[in-house]
Amino acid sequence: MDRIDLQILSILQKNSQISMSRLSERVGLSLSACHRRVKILEADGKISHYSAQVDREAVGLHIQVFIEVKLKSHGREDFDAFEEAISRIDDVLECHVITGEFDYLIRVAAPNASSYESVLMDRLAKIPAILHTKTMLSLRTAKDFRGYNLAGLGS
Repeated sequence: MDRIDLQILSILQKNSQISMSRLSERVGLSLSACHRRVKILEADGKISHYSAQVDREAVGLHIQVFIEVKLKSHGREDFDAFEEAISRIDDVLECHVITGEFDYLIRVAAPNASSYESVLMDRLAKIPAILHTKTMLSLRTAKDFRGYNLAGLGS
């Protein structure tokens, strides 16, 4: 990947609906050259998908929580069982394997506290591999994810 590929990726992260002609103008390539590069970035898996950024509050998901999860053991079976179970819970937006006192960090958005409690008690608490959870309520988001910082990665 060169500087132009990184520039294309940066622009598409901010606006995946930009027209190919506008994108080509912004990176200084012909329309066909820009289109070819985007297709290569897609084929190589550098662009995995396109999506819309949804305003969580505007659609009624008023609370966001982060949950630290500690497993009963560090055996492969518990990790696999937990990850299989968590992949089936649509309310779980993200799940990261982490270092430190806990094994995973999960992000959940819900309409209200009772909806979150239902996710916790009716879904998460029923995963046998879990030993302990710790919930942290997000009071507000100071900065949302808007794409990776690709500046300085170019060769």
